[in-house]
Amino acid sequence: MKVLITGASSGIGKSLAIEFAKLKYDLVLVARDIIKLKELNDKLVKKYNINVTYFNIDLSNKDQCKQLYNKVKDVDILINNAGFGDYGKFNETDLEKDIAMINTNIIAVHILTKLYLKDMKSKDSGKILNVASIAGFLPGPLMATYYATKNYVVKLSEGIREELKKEKSNVKISVLCPGPVRTNFNNVANVKFEIKSLTSEYVAKYALKKLMKDKFYIIPGFDIKCIRILSKIIPTKIFAHFTYYMQKRKNK
Repeated sequence: MKVLITGASSGIGKSLAIEFAKLKYDLVLVARDIIKLKELNDKLVKKYNINVTYFNIDLSNKDQCKQLYNKVKDVDILINNAGFGDYGKFNETDLEKDIAMINTNIIAVHILTKLYLKDMKSKDSGKILNVASIAGFLPGPLMATYYATKNYVVKLSEGIREELKKEKSNVKISVLCPGPVRTNFNNVANVKFEIKSLTSEYVAKYALKKLMKDKFYIIPGFDIKCIRILSKIIPTKIFAHFTYYMQKRKNK
């Protein structure tokens, strides 16, 4: 069994790689930080005696996404984990960073999901885990682009799930929607969280357990589950007001 994990050099991606290694899955690890990838590769091979391949790829480049697919075939589980955020008023944040975020959080997920899903459907087996966020259910003032990208990931996954269900396909798709996690995301996005953060290790173990049970929405943490429930009840306008003040307190 082969698992492809993007954004595997740190955070949730790295923790997922370790959890799959414990189960003796072969791994394909993708990230931009080649040094961290090699360190993780060496650790996993030595400790778990598994096959690991790693690629230094910039997923904000759509051509490199396609190149990854051409290099790596016969994937049993695809985990689209790579992504980042940014804090600030929409008219003040850097446009190029926004575009890179959209390319990484949306375009790369779209390309890899589409290409690998075709292969999985042809053999009628496989799993896809798209890593979104609780932000995928909410409006996101002061992090508008990031929240919008995660909304896209959630809605894309929901649409694919229904298509697979109607076709009675054995291919399964899931979407992981954590709240704050103690990872390098906070530094890149320039935020800190008021809500207690979960560890990436906890999120990875929880996600793997639910993924193997074919659960679609994977939402670790009681507080975050409550926010998901409230998002269904409270009008968007009110939730946007509430979210704005939560976001404002994050700014360093």
